[in-house]
Amino acid sequence: MSGLGDRVALVTGGARGIGRAVVRSLSNAGATVAFTYRSSDAAAEETVREITAGGRRAIAYRSDASSARDAARVVEAVLEECGRLDILVNNAGITKDGLLIRMSEEEWDAVITNNLKSVYNFTKACCRPMLARRSGKIINITSVVGIAGNAGQANYAASKAGIIGFTKSVAKELASRNIQVNAVAPSFVDTDMTAGLSEEQKQVALSYGGKRGIARPEQVAGIVTFLASESSDVITGQTFIAEAAQRQPVQLPR
Repeated sequence: MSGLGDRVALVTGGARGIGRAVVRSLSNAGATVAFTYRSSDAAAEETVREITAGGRRAIAYRSDASSARDAARVVEAVLEECGRLDILVNNAGITKDGLLIRMSEEEWDAVITNNLKSVYNFTKACCRPMLARRSGKIINITSVVGIAGNAGQANYAASKAGIIGFTKSVAKELASRNIQVNAVAPSFVDTDMTAGLSEEQKQVALSYGGKRGIARPEQVAGIVTFLASESSDVITGQTFIAEAAQRQPVQLPR
């Protein structure tokens, strides 16, 4: 796999979980990495310290990914500080789970806005500099829930399914300018977000497809780093399911 020594990457939601693992992986591959975070100042500062201690450059921006104005501001800041922008990883997202009949309009809107509109915001903001350079990599983090659905997550599933459709459409729009757009759909990943799931929700997530296990954020980050490299130049508009093997069959609740 080609290195990323002269590349500049932007990762949304990069202070924790999958996002933080992606920041580390891209940095280890040689990229300068900027990332956004919404509220976890301590986690963002720790991530920057870790990257810079290894001799690489990392920049953190506090930002609301659901705001188009914030997205444009961050992209402009990255271009000003780093001189270019080659890779975008749309990772920011939230959950507000509950059965549809009990789900408030605010809970629906919050998840759609934070998970789906944020992808629109940052992708649109990054398009102009990538089109000007006639190259770029955009990787969107979706979920197998966006493919298979999950009870109690109608808002989350809709947002993640939307990301898959968005990925396929934008890939067609940008292909002629040598910009590849792909998605990664993790199954069950051990993060702060999944730690809040009930045991029943975890069992259902693990049972998707029959043999899924718990993946590590670093494994998802490895796929992202491949898609950010020149090795993936002939791949666009695709969704890659990231899953771990499950040694023992999961017993679903009766």
